[in-house]
Amino acid sequence: MRLPPFGGSFAKITYMDKASRIMALENEIIEQKICSNLAAGATQLVMGDGNLDSQIVFIGEAPGKNEDLQGKPFVGASGKFLDEMLTSVGLNRSDIYITNIVKYRPPNNRDPLSDEKRSFWPYLMRQLEIINPTVIVTLGRHAMDCFIPGAKISVDHGRPHKVQLHRDGAEYNWLVMPLYHPAAALYNGSMRQTLMDDFQKVKDLIN
Repeated sequence: MRLPPFGGSFAKITYMDKASRIMALENEIIEQKICSNLAAGATQLVMGDGNLDSQIVFIGEAPGKNEDLQGKPFVGASGKFLDEMLTSVGLNRSDIYITNIVKYRPPNNRDPLSDEKRSFWPYLMRQLEIINPTVIVTLGRHAMDCFIPGAKISVDHGRPHKVQLHRDGAEYNWLVMPLYHPAAALYNGSMRQTLMDDFQKVKDLIN
């Protein structure tokens, strides 16, 4: 079973409550100097963006240059393709919530390191507790590995997995759908149709 956020009651949490909790979480990351080495080279923390009441959350790996400048995830070339895929299944940014495992841009857009992902993991879990989605869509290998260790993106993309996670005595059961990162289609044209096909499966999960 999925317990309510922070082990509280099942009473409905208002949107404003969620927004204030997300802001407090963002401030905590800054105050606790999480991944201070990344923060020193970044313009700002990129917490996430979208509908805090969404039943679906998309999770990438880390902000890139455009995301670092604008303070929102997936606003560059990958983001444009993500928007196109969302439109193809009748969704837009206002319908979903999107974030990353790591909240600061790694230098030169390198892959996030294992210790960086571990440092941000508790904060991502708390972020998910606040939003309380039904479906999590991971974008790329790094995000997938955090939820489904040992999975292979070439094999498991587009296949929903039931994932059970625990934090501070709370148990969460989520349906996790791993997908290729949208950037894969920018470098490999054959991936474009694969991603579009997988997004149709995401729509089926929502329905």
